[in-house]
Amino acid sequence: MREELLEQLRKITPEEQALLDGAEGVRQDLYTNKAEFVIDSGHLLEKGQLIELRPHTRFAYFPRHRHNYVEMIYMCAGQTTHVINRKTRIILQEGDLLFLSQNTYHEILPAGKDDIAVNFIILPEFFDRPVSMIEQADILRDFLISTLAGERADTGYLYIQARHLLPVENLIENMVWALLSKHPMMDSINQTSMGLLLMNLSRFAFSIRRGGQGEYEQDLVFAVLDYIEHHYQSGTLTEICDMLHQPVYSVSKLLKKRTGRNFRDLLHLKRIQQAAYLLANTTLPADRILEQVGYENSSYFYRSFRAQYGCSPAQFRKQSGAPASHTGFPAEPAWKDAHSDQPEGFAEHPHQTHWPSGQ
Repeated sequence: MREELLEQLRKITPEEQALLDGAEGVRQDLYTNKAEFVIDSGHLLEKGQLIELRPHTRFAYFPRHRHNYVEMIYMCAGQTTHVINRKTRIILQEGDLLFLSQNTYHEILPAGKDDIAVNFIILPEFFDRPVSMIEQADILRDFLISTLAGERADTGYLYIQARHLLPVENLIENMVWALLSKHPMMDSINQTSMGLLLMNLSRFAFSIRRGGQGEYEQDLVFAVLDYIEHHYQSGTLTEICDMLHQPVYSVSKLLKKRTGRNFRDLLHLKRIQQAAYLLANTTLPADRILEQVGYENSSYFYRSFRAQYGCSPAQFRKQSGAPASHTGFPAEPAWKDAHSDQPEGFAEHPHQTHWPSGQ
């Protein structure tokens, strides 16, 4: 991090000065009015604010607490030791990131003068714009968002060893600068930076250590999601299970438990998302798009696409404003039974699985 930013963050705050002068521990009344130590965003954010930055309080043990917001901690210099849900100890080194959901219990051991960390206080609605600015849907990114917004109670934290990830470092530094300088376009700058950060976190998925109830299980889920992102055209559950040295049945059951979908559903979701991206951003004809996303059965593709987006591929392309392709989409083919769960020819193509109603 740039030295001029570190100089600002090294300054002793009034709370820290009180601790140096002999105060006994962190004053909980600075953070909440409740008996339980749940840090209240209302004590930290001005009215209308979606995000704020606070240097981490040094020189004292920060007792076990939760937040009613999403917290992102970035280690600028030195190190800090964090205890998650009473059992998991994480040592953040310079350049590391730690995201904490609203359901996570968190405590921090005393930090020294040169251990500089910043806390981003983020309301869940802050993530609305970062998600919308990302044109191409991404199931890894969606999974990150559900974690950060606290939509899944079994997801506690994201620990990213990011000190060697230059794009991530640059984006975090941009956000720190914007918040410290009180830039008039602060919210816009930081929401844009957060959108880019989520894209990079998806790209560097294997640098992320996920946590919560059953850390090992969640690491496996993240590995499967990353596999789908990169092998959606022809990926199989058997292949990824072989790579992970895990039985197929166990991984399938775990995916359903953690994501609400099985492997086939997730694979088809990615294919449909990629098809939508190609429709909106290229002039590729229908047969090329079907080929590129891994579909051989056009009837099933049309039905899956309409189930996901509520319109035909041709209508989607027109609504997106994309230039017309040289070979437009033909009329949607009819299938043998409009109420059938499987398109004709399903048995000959085991990777062409039924898209669940409403997905």
